[in-house]
Amino acid sequence: MDYPRAGRRGLRRWLPSWKLVSGTFLLFVAGLLGLFGYAYATTTIPGANPDTQAQSNTFYWSDGSVMTTQGATNRQNVDLAQVPRLVQWDFLAAENATFYSDPGVDTQGMLRAVYHMATGGEVQSGSTITQQFVKNTYLSQDQSVSRKLREIMISLKIGRQMSKQQVLQGYLNTCYYGRDAYGIEAAARTYYHVHASQLTVSQGAFIAATVNEPSLLMHADTDPQAKAKAKARWTYVLDRMVKIHKLTDAQEQQYLAAGFPTPEPYTPSAGMAGQAGYLVQTAEKYAEAHGSLTDQQLGRGGYQIYTTFDKKKVSALSTSVTAMERKHLDPQRRSADKDVQVGAASMDPSTGAIVALYGGPGWNKGHWTDNADATGVPVGSTFKPVDLAAALDHGAVFSPGQPAAPVTPDSKFDGDDGITIKNRQGQELPDAKDPTGLLHQRNDVPTKWGYITLRKAMEQSVNTPYVQLGEYVGYDNVEGEALKAGLLRTTLQYDTPGFYIGTSTPSAIRMADAYATFDDGGVQHEPYSVTKVVADGRQLPGFDKPKGITAMPASTADTVTDVLRGVVEHGTGTNAQALGRPAAGKTGTTDDYKSAWFIGYTPQLTTAVSMFKEDPKNAGLQSMQGVGGYAKVFGADMPTEVWTGYMTAALRGQPVQQFPPAPQLSQSTDEYGAPSPTPSATAAQSTPPATPTAPATPTPTTEPCRGHGKHCVGPSPTDTAGTTAGTGGGLLGGTTGGNTAPAPTPTAGTPTPTSVRGRP
Repeated sequence: MDYPRAGRRGLRRWLPSWKLVSGTFLLFVAGLLGLFGYAYATTTIPGANPDTQAQSNTFYWSDGSVMTTQGATNRQNVDLAQVPRLVQWDFLAAENATFYSDPGVDTQGMLRAVYHMATGGEVQSGSTITQQFVKNTYLSQDQSVSRKLREIMISLKIGRQMSKQQVLQGYLNTCYYGRDAYGIEAAARTYYHVHASQLTVSQGAFIAATVNEPSLLMHADTDPQAKAKAKARWTYVLDRMVKIHKLTDAQEQQYLAAGFPTPEPYTPSAGMAGQAGYLVQTAEKYAEAHGSLTDQQLGRGGYQIYTTFDKKKVSALSTSVTAMERKHLDPQRRSADKDVQVGAASMDPSTGAIVALYGGPGWNKGHWTDNADATGVPVGSTFKPVDLAAALDHGAVFSPGQPAAPVTPDSKFDGDDGITIKNRQGQELPDAKDPTGLLHQRNDVPTKWGYITLRKAMEQSVNTPYVQLGEYVGYDNVEGEALKAGLLRTTLQYDTPGFYIGTSTPSAIRMADAYATFDDGGVQHEPYSVTKVVADGRQLPGFDKPKGITAMPASTADTVTDVLRGVVEHGTGTNAQALGRPAAGKTGTTDDYKSAWFIGYTPQLTTAVSMFKEDPKNAGLQSMQGVGGYAKVFGADMPTEVWTGYMTAALRGQPVQQFPPAPQLSQSTDEYGAPSPTPSATAAQSTPPATPTAPATPTPTTEPCRGHGKHCVGPSPTDTAGTTAGTGGGLLGGTTGGNTAPAPTPTAGTPTPTSVRGRP
C-alpha cells in the first residue's frame, strides 16, 4: 500500500489516492456483506412458540385466591381462501401494501427501528407483515437490537421458504384484535357475529384497524373517543385501498355513504361480569404502565397477575351502590332516574393500595367505561380542602405588594352570596355575563353569613370564602398543592375562580388518593392495583410497592383532617355519622346539580363516591334535579349513603382508631373588613367534641397507639382533638395567637379576564 504516497511532496503526500479510497470502501462493503451472509447462513427458523396458541391470564384477589381468568383460547384458525380477497387487501393496505413484492423486510423501516433501539430511543416497529408474523410466531416480545436482527434474518428466510399466502394466513391467524379475539375468525365473530368468510370490505377495514390499538378500538360501539379513532382509521384504510387500486373512487364513496360499520355489542365471558371487568381493566393498565407490557403481550396470555383488590370490600361497595339504587331510583316510574351512574374508589391511605372499585353495573350489562377511573365529572366542593391545605402551606396575599400572611381555619372571610372577588393585585375579577361587568360569586343559598371562619365555610360548604381564599393564595400554589396531593395535571381546570370550588375533573381514584394524603399525615402514595406479575414461572420487575412521598407537613394534613371532621360532626356531612366511628369528609355538588360527591375517611380507609347522569348515546353530563325524588341532589344525600353503607361493612370488626389531635397553629389573618376580635379572643383550633354512637354489634376491638400517633385507638369513637402542639410546617408554627387583619390598599389597574362560576 503506497501510503504515505512516494514521490509526492507536502500535503499531496498525505492525501490518499482514489485507488486507496475506493479500495477501502469496497473492502468495507465486502466486510458488511460477509457479516450479513454469515448471519443469514447461521440463522435457523425455530419452531413455533407454544404461546402462539393463546393462553389465559389469571387475576388474583389480595388474599391470593383466584378472581377471574381472561384470554382463554378464543382462536379458530382459518385458511386464507376463507377470507375474502378484498378483506385480505384491507390488511395489506393498512399495514404493508408492498407485501407481495418485498423480500419480507422493509429496509428503511428496519434501519430506522434498529437505530432508535441502539441509541436508546423509543422502540419502533418498522415491520412488514412478514416480520410481524415472525415476531408473533417464532420470537419473544423482547424489545432489543438482537431480537430485531433475528426477526429480520428469519423474515428473509421465511420469505424464501414460505409462500406469501402462507405468511399472510399465519399473520391473520396470530394477530390479536381485542375483545379476547385471536385470529380473524374470532374477530369476525366477536365484532360482527359472522364468519370470516362473510366479512364485507367495510367490516374488514375496521378489523384491520384494531390490530394497532385493540384495547381502545374494541369499545368502538360504546365509547365516543374509541369510535372517533376507529372511524378515522377505517376511513384511512378505505382511502389506502383506492390508492393501491383495489377499490375505485365510486366504491369508496359507497362505503363511506353507508357509514361506519359499528361493531355489535360485546358479550364477554361470564368471568368479566359485575365488577370483574373494571378490576381486570384497572390491573391491566397498571401492569402495562409499570411492567413494559403491551396489549398484544397480555392478549397472548400466560400471565398471573396479583392485585390489591379485596374481595369482601369490592362486594360490599357493589352491594351498597345497589342498595342505594333500589331505595331511591326507579327509572320505570320516574324519568329523571334514567341514566344515573355511580363511580367509587377505596384505598388504604397508608400504602395507596386500591382495595375496592365500583366502575358501573358491569360489562355484562353493556357499561364499559370504568366510572372509578373516568375523568370528566367535576368534583365540586370536595376540592376545597386542597385550597385550605395550600393556604396553610403558603399563606395568602391580602394586600397588593405585601408578603403572604398566615392563614388558619379560624381566618375569617366574607361568606355572603353575590360578593365580588379580588385577585392578589386587589383587582375585582370581571364577568362579561354580569350587567356590572364584575364577577359576583354565588353560594348555593342566599344566606347572609357575614364574615365567617374558613372552618365554618368548609362545614356549611359556603363558596365565596374559598373562591376569595384561592385568589389570595394564588393559582400556582393551589395547583401545586393538588399535584403534590396526588391529582393529575391533565384533569385540573385552568386559572378561573371556579377552579377553587371544583371545576376540575379528577377520577374517583385520584380524589381518594388526594384525601388519603390528608389521612396519612401529608404522605402521598401513588395509587396501585398490582403487587406481582408472574410469566413463565418468573416474576416480572416493576411491581414494587410505591414509596410514600411527603407532600405537605403533617401539621397541614392534620389540620385539614380536623376541619373535615367538623363537616361530618356538624356540617353538610352529618349523614356520615351513621358510620359510628371517627370520620372526616367533604360533600360536593356542582352547577345545575350535574354531579354529586362524598369523599371521606377513617384512619384505616379512604373512599370517594361520585354520582352523575349521562345519556350513553349523547356525551355530556345532565342535571340530576329530580333524581330519586330530590328537588336538588347534593353529595350529602345518595353519595353519602353509598359511602356509609360501604364503610360500615368494610370496617366491621376492625379496631376503632382515632385521628391525631389537631395541631396548635400560630397567628392567623382575617380578610380585610372582618370585625376585629375582642382582646380576650384567641384562635381556637380544635373542633367541639362529639361522640357518635358506635354500633352495638360487633363490638370493635382496640389496639395500642403506634407510629407517629396518628392511629391512636380509644375505647369509643370519640373526638380526641385537643390542644397538643403539632408538627410545624408552612407559614404556621406551634403556638396559639390572635387574628390580625391586613391594612387595606387601593385597587388599581384593569382586571385580568377570567370568569367561571362554581357551586358547592
